[in-house]
Amino acid sequence: MEVTDHQNHLKSVTEQAQGLVNEINQLEAQAKNKREMLLKLQGIIEYLQQTGVELPKEEAPEVAPAEPVES
Repeated sequence: MEVTDHQNHLKSVTEQAQGLVNEINQLEAQAKNKREMLLKLQGIIEYLQQTGVELPKEEAPEVAPAEPVES
């Protein structure tokens, strides 16, 4: 490899690294926003539960007995 090949390679990997840094920063920002939203939702859930609001009890779905398989 010539010096210019090394320089091009260095430029390429530097750009790739910077792209990953940018992507990580975006993902961290998204995660922060989602954590904040979760905290708000948990607060709403806690408030509603303290005021006596309850979810309706789900009935267990009826399971039909398995039919024997004839060979």
